[in-house]
Amino acid sequence: MTSPKPITVVLADDHAVVRQGLCSLLLSDGRFRIVGEARNGREAVEMARTLRPDVILMDIAMPTLNGAEATRQIVAENPKAKVLVLSAHGDDVYVERMTELGAVGFLEKQTSADVLTKAIAAVAKGKKFYSPAIAKRLSENRRHRIDRTGGTVHKPNTLTSRESEVLQLVAEGAANKQVASKLGISIKTVEKHRQHLMDKLRIHDTAGLTRYAIAEGVTESAARLTIV
Repeated sequence: MTSPKPITVVLADDHAVVRQGLCSLLLSDGRFRIVGEARNGREAVEMARTLRPDVILMDIAMPTLNGAEATRQIVAENPKAKVLVLSAHGDDVYVERMTELGAVGFLEKQTSADVLTKAIAAVAKGKKFYSPAIAKRLSENRRHRIDRTGGTVHKPNTLTSRESEVLQLVAEGAANKQVASKLGISIKTVEKHRQHLMDKLRIHDTAGLTRYAIAEGVTESAARLTIV
Protein backbone atom coordinates (compact mmCIF):
# COMPACT_ATOMS: atom_id res chain seq x y z
CA MET A 1 0.00 0.00 0.00
CA THR A 2 1.44 3.33 -1.06
CA SER A 3 1.81 6.17 1.46
CA PRO A 4 -0.46 9.19 1.00
CA LYS A 5 1.05 12.15 -0.82
CA PRO A 6 2.50 14.65 1.68
CA ILE A 7 0.82 18.02 2.09
CA THR A 8 3.12 20.67 0.62
CA VAL A 9 3.53 23.84 2.66
CA VAL A 10 5.11 27.26 2.12
CA LEU A 11 6.03 29.11 5.33
CA ALA A 12 5.80 32.91 5.22
CA ASP A 13 7.26 34.63 8.27
CA ASP A 14 9.98 37.25 8.57
CA HIS A 15 11.50 35.70 11.70
CA ALA A 16 14.00 32.93 10.93
CA VAL A 17 13.60 31.33 14.35
CA VAL A 18 9.85 31.00 13.81
CA ARG A 19 10.34 29.40 10.41
CA GLN A 20 12.93 27.02 11.84
CA GLY A 21 10.60 25.99 14.63
CA LEU A 22 7.72 25.44 12.24
CA CYS A 23 9.94 23.40 9.92
CA SER A 24 11.05 21.13 12.76
CA LEU A 25 7.49 20.69 13.96
CA LEU A 26 5.98 19.92 10.56
CA LEU A 27 8.83 17.73 9.31
CA SER A 28 8.50 15.58 12.42
CA ASP A 29 4.98 14.81 11.19
CA GLY A 30 5.15 12.61 8.12
CA ARG A 31 2.08 14.22 6.58
CA PHE A 32 3.83 17.47 5.62
CA ARG A 33 6.61 18.63 3.32
CA ILE A 34 8.05 22.17 3.42
CA VAL A 35 8.62 23.35 -0.15
CA GLY A 36 9.49 26.99 0.52
CA GLU A 37 10.27 29.59 3.16
CA ALA A 38 9.33 33.22 2.49
CA ARG A 39 10.82 36.07 4.51
CA ASN A 40 8.21 38.60 3.39
CA GLY A 41 4.93 38.85 1.54
CA ARG A 42 6.52 39.44 -1.84
CA GLU A 43 8.47 36.19 -1.59
CA ALA A 44 5.30 34.43 -0.47
CA VAL A 45 3.43 35.64 -3.58
CA GLU A 46 6.23 34.42 -5.85
CA MET A 47 6.47 31.03 -4.10
CA ALA A 48 2.72 30.56 -4.25
CA ARG A 49 2.90 31.23 -7.99
CA THR A 50 5.84 28.97 -8.80
CA LEU A 51 5.53 26.17 -6.23
CA ARG A 52 1.72 25.87 -6.04
CA PRO A 53 1.79 24.47 -2.48
CA ASP A 54 -1.24 22.85 -0.90
CA VAL A 55 -1.12 25.38 1.96
CA ILE A 56 0.56 28.76 2.53
CA LEU A 57 1.09 29.38 6.24
CA MET A 58 1.03 33.19 6.37
CA ASP A 59 2.14 35.71 8.97
CA ILE A 60 0.58 39.19 8.77
CA ALA A 61 3.26 41.65 9.89
CA MET A 62 6.14 41.34 7.42
CA PRO A 63 8.43 43.86 5.71
CA THR A 64 8.30 44.89 2.03
CA LEU A 65 4.81 43.40 1.60
CA ASN A 66 2.57 42.47 4.52
CA GLY A 67 0.63 39.23 4.77
CA ALA A 68 -2.71 40.90 4.06
CA GLU A 69 -1.65 42.29 0.70
CA ALA A 70 0.23 39.08 -0.09
CA THR A 71 -2.93 37.09 0.57
CA ARG A 72 -4.98 39.37 -1.64
CA GLN A 73 -2.52 38.97 -4.51
CA ILE A 74 -2.18 35.20 -4.10
CA VAL A 75 -5.94 34.61 -4.06
CA ALA A 76 -6.53 37.04 -6.94
CA GLU A 77 -4.06 35.05 -9.06
CA ASN A 78 -5.24 31.63 -7.88
CA PRO A 79 -8.69 31.58 -6.21
CA LYS A 80 -8.08 27.97 -5.15
CA ALA A 81 -4.99 28.87 -3.11
CA LYS A 82 -5.28 27.96 0.57
CA VAL A 83 -3.85 30.63 2.86
CA LEU A 84 -3.83 29.77 6.56
CA VAL A 85 -2.91 32.71 8.78
CA LEU A 86 -0.61 32.18 11.76
CA SER A 87 -0.17 35.52 13.50
CA ALA A 88 0.60 37.15 16.82
CA HIS A 89 -2.31 39.49 16.07
CA GLY A 90 -5.59 37.71 16.73
CA ASP A 91 -7.93 40.67 17.19
CA ASP A 92 -11.27 40.48 15.39
CA VAL A 93 -10.31 43.20 12.91
CA TYR A 94 -7.33 41.12 11.74
CA VAL A 95 -9.32 37.90 11.52
CA GLU A 96 -12.24 39.38 9.62
CA ARG A 97 -10.04 41.34 7.24
CA MET A 98 -7.85 38.37 6.38
CA THR A 99 -10.98 36.27 5.82
CA GLU A 100 -12.36 38.92 3.49
CA LEU A 101 -9.09 38.88 1.57
CA GLY A 102 -9.35 35.13 0.98
CA ALA A 103 -7.66 33.37 3.89
CA VAL A 104 -9.32 30.05 4.70
CA GLY A 105 -8.27 29.91 8.34
CA PHE A 106 -6.69 31.83 11.19
CA LEU A 107 -4.58 30.74 14.14
CA GLU A 108 -2.75 32.72 16.79
CA LYS A 109 0.94 31.97 17.31
CA GLN A 110 0.31 30.62 20.79
CA THR A 111 -1.71 27.82 19.17
CA SER A 112 -0.66 24.31 20.20
CA ALA A 113 1.24 22.08 17.79
CA ASP A 114 -1.70 19.68 17.67
CA VAL A 115 -4.15 22.38 16.59
CA LEU A 116 -1.70 23.73 14.02
CA THR A 117 -1.23 20.38 12.32
CA LYS A 118 -4.98 19.73 12.38
CA ALA A 119 -5.56 23.14 10.80
CA ILE A 120 -3.07 22.57 7.98
CA ALA A 121 -4.50 19.13 7.23
CA ALA A 122 -8.05 20.52 7.26
CA VAL A 123 -7.47 23.46 4.90
CA ALA A 124 -5.48 21.23 2.55
CA LYS A 125 -8.69 19.21 2.16
CA GLY A 126 -10.67 22.33 1.31
CA LYS A 127 -12.09 23.03 4.76
CA LYS A 128 -11.96 26.28 6.72
CA PHE A 129 -10.27 26.24 10.11
CA TYR A 130 -10.20 28.81 12.90
CA SER A 131 -8.91 28.27 16.40
CA PRO A 132 -11.88 27.58 18.72
CA ALA A 133 -11.80 30.98 20.46
CA ILE A 134 -11.63 32.86 17.15
CA ALA A 135 -14.40 30.78 15.58
CA LYS A 136 -16.67 31.52 18.54
CA ARG A 137 -16.00 35.28 18.32
CA LEU A 138 -16.59 35.35 14.57
CA SER A 139 -19.92 33.58 14.95
CA GLU A 140 -21.04 35.95 17.70
CA ASN A 141 -19.93 39.04 15.78
CA ARG A 142 -21.76 37.99 12.60
CA ARG A 143 -24.91 37.26 14.55
CA HIS A 144 -24.80 40.66 16.25
CA ARG A 145 -24.32 42.46 12.94
CA ILE A 146 -27.23 40.63 11.36
CA ASP A 147 -29.42 41.39 14.37
CA ARG A 148 -28.66 45.10 14.08
CA THR A 149 -28.75 45.56 10.31
CA GLY A 150 -30.55 42.57 8.82
CA GLY A 151 -27.41 41.63 6.90
CA THR A 152 -23.64 41.69 6.99
CA VAL A 153 -21.79 44.96 6.71
CA HIS A 154 -18.80 45.24 4.38
CA LYS A 155 -16.27 48.00 4.60
CA PRO A 156 -15.82 49.75 1.23
CA ASN A 157 -12.47 49.43 -0.50
CA THR A 158 -10.12 52.31 0.14
CA LEU A 159 -6.79 51.52 -1.50
CA THR A 160 -5.91 49.52 -4.58
CA SER A 161 -3.43 46.68 -4.35
CA ARG A 162 -0.68 48.79 -5.91
CA GLU A 163 -1.42 51.74 -3.62
CA SER A 164 -1.14 49.42 -0.63
CA GLU A 165 2.26 48.21 -1.83
CA VAL A 166 3.52 51.74 -2.35
CA LEU A 167 2.20 52.84 1.04
CA GLN A 168 4.06 50.09 2.88
CA LEU A 169 7.34 50.76 1.10
CA VAL A 170 7.06 54.51 1.69
CA ALA A 171 6.30 53.90 5.38
CA GLU A 172 9.39 51.68 5.59
CA GLY A 173 11.54 54.56 4.36
CA ALA A 174 12.02 53.68 0.69
CA ALA A 175 12.67 56.60 -1.67
CA ASN A 176 10.73 56.85 -4.94
CA LYS A 177 13.63 55.31 -6.88
CA GLN A 178 13.75 52.34 -4.49
CA VAL A 179 9.98 51.86 -4.65
CA ALA A 180 10.13 51.92 -8.45
CA SER A 181 12.91 49.32 -8.46
CA LYS A 182 11.16 46.97 -6.05
CA LEU A 183 7.82 47.16 -7.89
CA GLY A 184 9.20 47.25 -11.41
CA ILE A 185 7.51 50.53 -12.31
CA SER A 186 8.74 53.98 -13.27
CA ILE A 187 9.55 56.72 -10.78
CA LYS A 188 6.85 58.84 -12.41
CA THR A 189 4.29 56.11 -11.72
CA VAL A 190 5.42 55.91 -8.10
CA GLU A 191 4.95 59.66 -7.79
CA LYS A 192 1.41 59.34 -9.18
CA HIS A 193 0.58 56.58 -6.69
CA ARG A 194 1.92 58.68 -3.81
CA GLN A 195 -0.20 61.60 -4.91
CA HIS A 196 -3.28 59.38 -5.21
CA LEU A 197 -2.61 58.08 -1.70
CA MET A 198 -2.38 61.59 -0.31
CA ASP A 199 -5.53 62.67 -2.15
CA LYS A 200 -7.55 59.64 -0.99
CA LEU A 201 -6.36 59.82 2.59
CA ARG A 202 -6.25 63.61 2.77
CA ILE A 203 -2.64 63.46 3.92
CA HIS A 204 -0.14 66.06 2.74
CA ASP A 205 3.32 64.66 3.45
CA THR A 206 5.38 61.48 3.77
CA ALA A 207 5.42 61.67 7.55
CA GLY A 208 1.64 61.64 7.51
CA LEU A 209 1.58 58.61 5.23
CA THR A 210 3.98 56.84 7.57
CA ARG A 211 1.84 57.59 10.62
CA TYR A 212 -1.24 56.36 8.77
CA ALA A 213 0.49 53.13 7.70
CA ILE A 214 1.58 52.40 11.27
CA ALA A 215 -1.86 53.17 12.70
CA GLU A 216 -3.62 51.06 10.08
CA GLY A 217 -1.47 47.96 10.44
CA VAL A 218 0.48 48.13 7.19
CA THR A 219 3.86 47.87 8.93
CA GLU A 220 5.15 45.54 11.64
CA SER A 221 4.71 48.14 14.37
CA ALA A 222 0.99 48.16 13.59
CA ALA A 223 -1.70 48.15 16.21
CA ARG A 224 -4.39 46.82 13.87
CA LEU A 225 -5.02 45.91 10.24
CA THR A 226 -7.62 47.70 8.11
CA ILE A 227 -5.82 48.09 4.81
CA VAL A 228 -8.16 46.95 2.01
